Amino acid sequence: MYATKSVQFLATTLCLLVGTAAFAQTAAPEAAAPDAATTTAETTAPAAAPETSAADGLSMGKDVASADGVGSTYTAATFGEWEQRCVKTEDGADPCQLYQLLKDAQGNAVAEISIFGLPADNQAAAGATIIAPLETMLTQGLSMSVDNSKARRYPFSWCTNIGCISRVGFTQAEVDGFKKGNEATLTIVPVVAPDQKVDLKISLSGFTAGYDAVNKTNGN
Repeated sequence: MYATKSVQFLATTLCLLVGTAAFAQTAAPEAAAPDAATTTAETTAPAAAPETSAADGLSMGKDVASADGVGSTYTAATFGEWEQRCVKTEDGADPCQLYQLLKDAQGNAVAEISIFGLPADNQAAAGATIIAPLETMLTQGLSMSVDNSKARRYPFSWCTNIGCISRVGFTQAEVDGFKKGNEATLTIVPVVAPDQKVDLKISLSGFTAGYDAVNKTNGN
């Protein structure tokens, strides 16, 4: 039904950079406009050095940023079926999330989920970013259940070329359910077969240790 494909690491990087801040609903203050009378080199300097060139007009090239530099995603640890994925920052305070790639019964990569703890003053104890294929029926949303518990339905927020994204909040009781459970089920509906459902299994093996490690790293 689905034209399944691997979900790109770009999605995880994006979620790590903006996910926690979005759920906590924090925003940085607007930067003050520079004084009109300021004409120093600091305000007029270019963001990056231009590409060097020889006298005959030939390009001499420029340095290429390292693939594992600031902004790159890396796996800090593995807990069962979960990975602690982090984004490298300049100051070393790398934000992390607990990540799992979800596959169908044939072993095809279909979706991914990233979970992270939130500060204690939030209504949700944890947030999650779920990315489903573009061929998903958006009006049906997605649903999730743990073991034999009653499923809860969540809407999609937006779609990009990497897939359709749902931002989900979990109560402390729901997080505790993940810690005690064996397996969760994520259900989505394909556009090409709206009368059918696709159930994706989420292993909860290693969830407790991974979730606690992510929270410790993030300072929650």
